[in-house]
Amino acid sequence: MKRIINNRLPFVRFSIPFIIAGIFLTFLSIYFEKRSFGILFGLITSFIAFFFRDPERKTVLPENAIASPADGRILEVKEIGNMIKISIFMSLMDVHVNRIPIDGKILEIRHNPGKFLRAYLNQASKENEKNRILIIPENSDKPYELIQIAGIIARRIICWVKEGDNVQKGQRFGLICFGSRVELLIDKNYEITVRPGQKVKAGISILGYIR
Repeated sequence: MKRIINNRLPFVRFSIPFIIAGIFLTFLSIYFEKRSFGILFGLITSFIAFFFRDPERKTVLPENAIASPADGRILEVKEIGNMIKISIFMSLMDVHVNRIPIDGKILEIRHNPGKFLRAYLNQASKENEKNRILIIPENSDKPYELIQIAGIIARRIICWVKEGDNVQKGQRFGLICFGSRVELLIDKNYEITVRPGQKVKAGISILGYIR
């Protein structure tokens, strides 16, 4: 099955004012012959544009495939009771736009305040600030959970969806600023095919399959 997720801008909309301000300050510094400031503002603007990039992607996956919700590296695949937890660490070099792994409907969104430990540490999963999204898949009565977890640098979790929304595989649902972690909690009867250390891309890489 093929879904094309259209991208109107090359960057996350949230970042546009910062990029415009950076460009303005860069040219202003050059105009007043403040070369060092121009270089500094230029580098900062380039970093912001790089970090908040939002490339267009085509989610072309089998109907029963589970898409990765984030770019990054698989930290952990672990059974917890009747669920399997898949943890993905996003470094500063990864695209930080998060995407829906399975079609469904959002039942609940809950924000939990917490610490800002390094996102790749196991303690971060329990102690860090997070945003929990509970989704019921189509043709299933077993919900899965997406968890956006802040890191040591990230101080803002952004969620673009709301309770009651119908969502599709590959659809953008949020963003975490500057190095962070996303976790997927899913019924253990699902067949998971990824392993720790593996690199994945949101909306493109397959984490496993619905039996």
